[in-house]
Amino acid sequence: MAVRRHVSRRGAAWAVFVAAILAAVALGAPAVAQEEKPLVEVYGFAQADYIQDFDRVDPLWADTLRPSKIPTVDGVFGEDGQAYLSVKQSRLGVMMNLPTKNKPVFSEIEFDFFGVGVDAGQTTIRLRHAYGEWGEWLAGQTNSLFMDGSIFPNVIDYWGPCGMVFLRNPQIRWTPISNEHHAFAVAIERPSNDIDTGQIREFDPDLAAGIQGSQKVPDLTGQYRMKQNWGHLQFAGILRKVGFDTAGTPNNEPKGSELGWGLDVTTGIKVLEKDQILLGAVYGNGIASYMNDGGVDLAPGGTLADPHAEAVPLLGISAYYNRYWSDKFSSSFGYSRTQVDNTSLQGVDAFATGQYASANILFYPTEHVFIGWEALWGEREDNDGATGDDVRVQMSFHFSFSTKNIFKKT
Repeated sequence: MAVRRHVSRRGAAWAVFVAAILAAVALGAPAVAQEEKPLVEVYGFAQADYIQDFDRVDPLWADTLRPSKIPTVDGVFGEDGQAYLSVKQSRLGVMMNLPTKNKPVFSEIEFDFFGVGVDAGQTTIRLRHAYGEWGEWLAGQTNSLFMDGSIFPNVIDYWGPCGMVFLRNPQIRWTPISNEHHAFAVAIERPSNDIDTGQIREFDPDLAAGIQGSQKVPDLTGQYRMKQNWGHLQFAGILRKVGFDTAGTPNNEPKGSELGWGLDVTTGIKVLEKDQILLGAVYGNGIASYMNDGGVDLAPGGTLADPHAEAVPLLGISAYYNRYWSDKFSSSFGYSRTQVDNTSLQGVDAFATGQYASANILFYPTEHVFIGWEALWGEREDNDGATGDDVRVQMSFHFSFSTKNIFKKT
């Protein structure tokens, strides 16, 4: 009951917030010239997922398949074979395009109900996008420049392929080039740092408990995208300072930082009339925070007598094919992998490799509706070679809606 009341209060607050935005725009509309009315769209979908898991994952993440949440010890989360029903993927958003004396102002707010972090396992509000654009400038939370959201395949599993960059991040972005065939942008983004204290926990647990991330400068990202009739090719890069210090010690020692960097190359290739081949490869050091699943940014290396911090190397790949059989049926199938080069002082149970594969068929009986069936497999391998896998099937019912432009005269 306490959880339902908590969700209800949050939901009511967001409903009031969205209503206030729409009311403010509506009240301001008469002051805009007749030929320059604001464009506002409320959109989203309701989705129900039924998942039959033949194995078992971390219960807080049972409504999606993340290889990092697969156990490598039998029975640690209980008996295999579980059934789940979820509405967490349901989504609501508002987009507004408001004219000004020179360039229009575009803004978007969007959220779903898939709890993460301290809300993991809950059906509660999760902010996805909250940003605005004016001319060459964007500020707020949206897709990182280091990622390519257009290679995310038509899967119905919420989290999706593990080996691709995927992070919606607060940022300030400048896009000096954006035309029909080319786009280039740079941004500063919110830094984050996932640290594994590794074997330090074993010989000095108090010290390990105090080690924490230290983010003194924002991450720097850049992206170049080429668009052609055959599809697109994108290069994205990141430079970051992944640091750490120790709470409660003199001068917060030990402390330090390492250079994190990464390169992400992605492409979407058009095949036949509507089909797409979606490919991505990413490599770098200290970039796990930007990955869809698996790994850490910083971990101890060297020896116990002379330890030092290292930015952890990581490789990610993703390959999917979106196939449209007809106007009523489509499929998506493919494979993805995250490979971590573990440091010398990471624990035996540290995440080393994650694999993810899926195949589905989607049926579109009418506009704004689809029903999907998907088979999924995932595997986790630890630093010591221990493995665990998960096999599941998912069935989803999806009902979308959109007001289009609510100020447009009918």
